[in-house]
Amino acid sequence: MKKLLIIYYSWSNGNTERIAKMLQSETDSDILKIDTVVPYSGSYDDVVNQGQNEVQRGYEPEIKPLDINIADYDVIAVGTPTWWYTMAPAVKTFLHQQDFTGKTVVPFMTNGGWPGHVIKDMKAACKGANVVCDMQIQFDSTGGSNLETSQEQINEWIQSVKNLL
Repeated sequence: MKKLLIIYYSWSNGNTERIAKMLQSETDSDILKIDTVVPYSGSYDDVVNQGQNEVQRGYEPEIKPLDINIADYDVIAVGTPTWWYTMAPAVKTFLHQQDFTGKTVVPFMTNGGWPGHVIKDMKAACKGANVVCDMQIQFDSTGGSNLETSQEQINEWIQSVKNLL
């Protein structure tokens, strides 16, 4: 059986974390959260403005060291919220630090109705990987935690990831 690692970044409402934990509970896999060395602070609007600025500049914040070795896993599920139509800068940092040669990567993202080009950007950042089972999960457009994507669709996606193992 192949070994799965779920790694994700989540801020605000924890929507991406919620999806990562759903996947983890059904696959009994390892899970790890990406954290920036310097945490985002201020109001929601302050962080949104900072995030927009970072995305526009292509900024990759320093992330805390991870207590895992990607080489020990066959399948890596990577989750991100949508930040200005792409992945969160911390996820971009993580992806650019890895060697995905020969790995299977499962990108998933959460959004409030504007998925942008997150999955395309994640695929491009996973050089050498076999990228499969990508998933876009929508929550309400007010920045809340009300799930808009049906639980049935999420369950089907989780099953497709389980089939990789």
